[in-house]
Amino acid sequence: MPLYDALILDLDGTLLEDTGNIAPRTRNALHRISDQGIHVMIATGRSEQSAKPVIEDLGILNPTLIYNGAAIWCPKEQRLLEERNLSGEYLECLLRYAETEKLLPVVMCAGSKRALSPRSETLNYALHDMKYIEIVSESEMRIDRPIRLSLFSDRHQDTESFAKKVRELSPTEVYLTWFPLNLLPSHRDSPLQVVDVQPQCDGKREALRFLQENNGIPPDRCVAIGDAPNDIPMVEAAGLGVAMGNGMDELKAKADRVIGSNNSSAIAELVDELWPGKSAAEETS
Repeated sequence: MPLYDALILDLDGTLLEDTGNIAPRTRNALHRISDQGIHVMIATGRSEQSAKPVIEDLGILNPTLIYNGAAIWCPKEQRLLEERNLSGEYLECLLRYAETEKLLPVVMCAGSKRALSPRSETLNYALHDMKYIEIVSESEMRIDRPIRLSLFSDRHQDTESFAKKVRELSPTEVYLTWFPLNLLPSHRDSPLQVVDVQPQCDGKREALRFLQENNGIPPDRCVAIGDAPNDIPMVEAAGLGVAMGNGMDELKAKADRVIGSNNSSAIAELVDELWPGKSAAEETS
């Protein structure tokens, strides 16, 4: 009997290679264990629109954690199973702050992403690979049921101080994640800093809560793999927390194990080790 019943995977920098693709050997390994009854779940900071092509390409259509834990999306039914929302008052406060500080705000809700016209070419480039985004007027940024507001800055050198200022604006608890945009392979040369503002939640730890409530799988029977600080909640809570070799040191310090990079066969090798069977290498030979 295997020690673990579920595998939770981040997308960017983890399951996806720098090209944005899933390696065939990794895909085969995940399908093998899924067919054996191991629950494979994606936990990502992406929206459902951005995650959808990857999930459909993977072909394992289990409920997916999106927005860093603020929502759960069902690929089979094409709907949100759970969502948390920012208040309209707080959204208004953040939009005023973005205007004053000359930031680029992007607001997201189920099925929609909206942004103001970027003030500079540097900020404009932040949107170049953001799918399904609409450039709208200021009044159209005030949407119902917002799940996330992302703030892009070309004026801050330190992401943590940027996030601290955003947190000070909040009248209630919110869940912030922040990172330099050059963490993403498609933005390696970007000088921009990003703060994502989500409603209060337990971050990607919500994936383990969802699996326990809906599938009866306790956290100590889960494996979680990621590469960035927003993966820390699930990596710390899982029975086995794994950091990618290309991941950030902050996450590696919290992980039980560090494996190879996202451009290697490390995930497939770990899957074959934890859930022995016909290996992914044999499947592709």
